[in-house]
Amino acid sequence: MKFLPAMAALLGVALLPAQASKTSQPNIVFIFADDWGWGDLSCHGHPWIKTPNIDRLAREGTDFHRFTVASGVCSPSRAAIMTGQFPARHCIDGHFAHVPDNARRNMPDWLSPSAPSLPRMLQSAGYATAHYGKWHLANNMIPDSPTPASYGYDDYGAFNCSGEQMPVHDDARRAIAFMESAVADKKPFFINLWIHEPHTPFHTVPKYEWRFREMPNEAERIYASVLSHADDRIGEVLDAIDRLGIAENTLIIFSSDNGPAHAPASSKPELTYDSATGAGWGLGAAKGSTAGRKGWKGSLFEGGINVPFIARWPGKVPAGNVDSESLISAVDLLPTFCELAGATPPPAYFPAGVSQVGALTGHPAPERAKPLFWRFEATWPPKKEEPDHWVARAIVDSHWKLVANKDASRLELYDLNLDPLEKNDLSKAHPEVVAELRQKLDAWHDSLPAHPTGDVFSTERTP
Repeated sequence: MKFLPAMAALLGVALLPAQASKTSQPNIVFIFADDWGWGDLSCHGHPWIKTPNIDRLAREGTDFHRFTVASGVCSPSRAAIMTGQFPARHCIDGHFAHVPDNARRNMPDWLSPSAPSLPRMLQSAGYATAHYGKWHLANNMIPDSPTPASYGYDDYGAFNCSGEQMPVHDDARRAIAFMESAVADKKPFFINLWIHEPHTPFHTVPKYEWRFREMPNEAERIYASVLSHADDRIGEVLDAIDRLGIAENTLIIFSSDNGPAHAPASSKPELTYDSATGAGWGLGAAKGSTAGRKGWKGSLFEGGINVPFIARWPGKVPAGNVDSESLISAVDLLPTFCELAGATPPPAYFPAGVSQVGALTGHPAPERAKPLFWRFEATWPPKKEEPDHWVARAIVDSHWKLVANKDASRLELYDLNLDPLEKNDLSKAHPEVVAELRQKLDAWHDSLPAHPTGDVFSTERTP
């Protein structure tokens, strides 16, 4: 296995060995935050947010600056992690909501349990698998939707799903107990730790509010406190990994499902209620940062899809490193984790992504092997208060990014190598690149199913 990273970097392809020895299979802990902006980390230069435990991951691992998720909102982004495919392949273009709303948007009511499933593939390679935290590949408002157990998890505790809703702050405790059990059983484990923060409602706790009591701005104080609480729970997981003596055989990744939510300029923090997570502060306390990236949550510009991605694996992932070259996507995680685990995907399965073991272990490929695609139901013409939320289709191929509204009457082109903040539209300077990328984007879109099919509809659907 030690030769695989160099080979992957050299060949630029995913290497998926049929079998790996039990001693070579790393434990994998994938921490997926909710609406955590690229700039919402002290290690990324935020002036008042404090994240010492995530900073520790960056100090002891590699901070990848060019990771992108598959959507600007939650559910499609998470579907890409689970399936290794673009969410539009499953007609998941927005968040799962009430059944009538899903039907209106030509969406299923949940991700099909028969869809490709990362935890199921890892189970087949001998892994103990668990999911703790947010689900949102269905919704708690759809009582007949499948639970996470239907997708290949040995254990789970979740919210935004059918059945009992796990308390949002119970995620780390459950994950630590599962790790202890897997270590006692001498089994490699995979844990999705999908934390709530900093999604609304903001569930503040007195200890953390007190930590930031001297901050005069109430919204900033709320936002800092919930991120600090999440960071402490991540620290508890890191401490447990150290205590169990498994750090050198555990890959831990921190990332986010999309960019930060953005409070309207005139809004103030007000209490609100969510049926899955309970009472807390509403959107007026959303003070997330994209660190200069265009757009926010719900945008296909980089502010909505370029999110933190920090990986630690002592002795394998270079420590104290910043990788600003490797273009890694959420759809790459399934082939990457399968390679590391020695898991073989089903014969008919073809991932949208490529294995990034080479990049993780310090051998980034010079250029991405496959294009990346996005589809989103964006508003056109743009709203005055959301000028960067009009992109409905996008493609990244090599260093070029083309964005388009739904009818392609507006197209913009960016060179992400030279202009990662998307400040300079080059569409008029490079019409030949626009034509080539639009052809690829149209061909991809034409290949997608027109409607969701299969066992993906609630009994609440009207005929």
